Amino acid sequence: QGQLVESGGGLVQAGDSLRLSCAASERTFDRYVMAWFRQAPGKEREFVAGISGDTYYADSVKGRFTISRDNSKNTLYLQMNSLKPEDTAVYYCASSTRFGATVTGDFGNWGQGTQVTVSS
Repeated sequence: QGQLVESGGGLVQAGDSLRLSCAASERTFDRYVMAWFRQAPGKEREFVAGISGDTYYADSVKGRFTISRDNSKNTLYLQMNSLKPEDTAVYYCASSTRFGATVTGDFGNWGQGTQVTVSS
């Protein structure tokens, strides 16, 4: 599998927006289910959003975050609006061959992560 490289993280205030990107070197990018996960200090890595043909979200981000992909650019995105301090975490993109996957064990390829910090 190819490399995944996240970007776009940063320090923002509550209520602000950020857009994360994940560039994939895999030429068959469009064949994979892609997802975003996050991990806050002292917590387990958790599913945030996924996209295959359809999109699906964790309840905690539904209505605020939007996942999308541009297969012509081999890039995955996560638009994050109305950010909250509890969204603070390292955000990872990952790929899977399992439709509708949401658990970390179903994802075989991971990026290095990008830090998102939301101040109150």
